[in-house]
Amino acid sequence: MNHPAELALHQYMENAVNGDSEISEDTIQQVANDVADAMRRQFGSGKGRGDFKMRMSNVGRPTCQLWYQKNKPEVALPFPNTFIMNMMLGDIVEAVFKGVLKEAGVRYEDSEKVSLDCGGTIVNGSYDIVINDAVDDIKSASDWSYRNKFESYDTLASGDGFGYVGQLAGYAKASGKKVGGWWVVNKANGAFKYVPATGLDLEAEVQKIKDTVQTVEENKFEKCFQPVPEKFRGKETGNKVLNDGCRFCSYRFDCWPTLTEQPAVKSQAKNPPTISYIGDVIAA
Repeated sequence: MNHPAELALHQYMENAVNGDSEISEDTIQQVANDVADAMRRQFGSGKGRGDFKMRMSNVGRPTCQLWYQKNKPEVALPFPNTFIMNMMLGDIVEAVFKGVLKEAGVRYEDSEKVSLDCGGTIVNGSYDIVINDAVDDIKSASDWSYRNKFESYDTLASGDGFGYVGQLAGYAKASGKKVGGWWVVNKANGAFKYVPATGLDLEAEVQKIKDTVQTVEENKFEKCFQPVPEKFRGKETGNKVLNDGCRFCSYRFDCWPTLTEQPAVKSQAKNPPTISYIGDVIAA
């Protein structure tokens, strides 16, 4: 275990499974209020959902993606019908997790708005929780992300297209707290763990944030990632594929006009994986 609170959480959950736990009406009301606030936010008018503004939640993202959000939002892939429900699931997980922390006897400071001055541009946001004077984020993740992306700080930082590292660093700097890590809940099976931000250089990350803000303010565009060679059984096929840093970007088709997503041309599987190819595709 990576955090002292994990033992208390697991003990409370074990007691709950065995029918030996209790939960206060105050905690039930706290969770209900948090979920109600999330429903108002997610199922409200939707105004401003696509409006661009530098926030803690996006300041760690690639500058090319931010440029698109600011200048060409209309070319983004449309949100799927499942988008709001998926966001709500994350909000519900956060609300329930905070309730479980409270009932497990873990003392924490709840979400609070903070601001970071980046050379005259103010970046605002609200951190999730503070435990032992360290800022933590609560994330819900797919089974794959839970096992792979959130395996450690290094695996997260190496492919951080959603900007989670910058987000946490921004919260810590703006609040004057220590850097904590991420409480991650597996949406597939309810497993949870703590991933400490071990190795995060706060001042270096804050400088990246300031550089990002400056680049966005100056309206500079430069692709942050380049295509990589496709490999099949350890050998390059001659094809180029989309960099993992672009995989979930809603602007990838406009940024890479020759992008096509199709079954892996070299695969002999009955249901080959879908690959994002850049340029002409060599099948033979």
